Amino acid sequence: MKRVVIIGSGNLAEALALAIAGSGLELLQLFARNPERGRTVAALAGCSWSSDPEALRRDADLYLIAVSDRAVGEVASQLPIPEGAVVAHTAGSVPLEALPKRFARRAVFYPMQTFTKGRRVDFSEIPVFLETSDPGFRAELEAFARTLSRTVLWADSAQRGKVHLAAVFACNFANHMYALGEAVVHSAGLDFAVLKPLIAETAAKACDARSPRDVQTGPAVRNDTATQERHLALLDGNPTLQEIYTQISENIWKTSRNQ
Repeated sequence: MKRVVIIGSGNLAEALALAIAGSGLELLQLFARNPERGRTVAALAGCSWSSDPEALRRDADLYLIAVSDRAVGEVASQLPIPEGAVVAHTAGSVPLEALPKRFARRAVFYPMQTFTKGRRVDFSEIPVFLETSDPGFRAELEAFARTLSRTVLWADSAQRGKVHLAAVFACNFANHMYALGEAVVHSAGLDFAVLKPLIAETAAKACDARSPRDVQTGPAVRNDTATQERHLALLDGNPTLQEIYTQISENIWKTSRNQ
């Protein structure tokens, strides 16, 4: 499984294209509906690209569908992908069955990481979750994945859905908390930069600890209600943030008591 076509031109498609291009595998083509992005990503990866379904390469071993979750089934159905090829989508929360049954060799190749346009990542450090209902090419698919990543795990759609949910809490929600903190320090006339050492150390401690619960700090875990009341007063006039603050603080306290 050496010859690859990537379908998509978003953030994940860009990261995949760069990883495959630098791995010794052969990136035959990038297929993209967005000509501007397709041209850009293909140039970064040094491969050809097309937005014309009739020009889709038919000689790949693997077609990686790296599009939005909603578009996986539609794209796989509409493109003239050879039925004998391996077809894999890259979505964390989309079941394997979203791929049409006409493809006998269906799979999921889900890299669990946050991807941003123009930001390079070390793909070898990214956990990749695989799934297929056909044991006949499991070894091939795993060998392909291990060419790109040092951490490859098999997970069915139910497991992968929970992994994706965990990623939303650990990444998307955590980043939103950074944005809320940024708004608060801005209200004090300060820049977000003052929070960056704190954010870096918090993440480092969580990664080094047996469990993030073991390194939880702050007024909530201490049940310091006086400090919490002062914080809520500072949020007077913003009931949404007060509710978020209260709910998270209560959950931290209850969780710490159950350790």
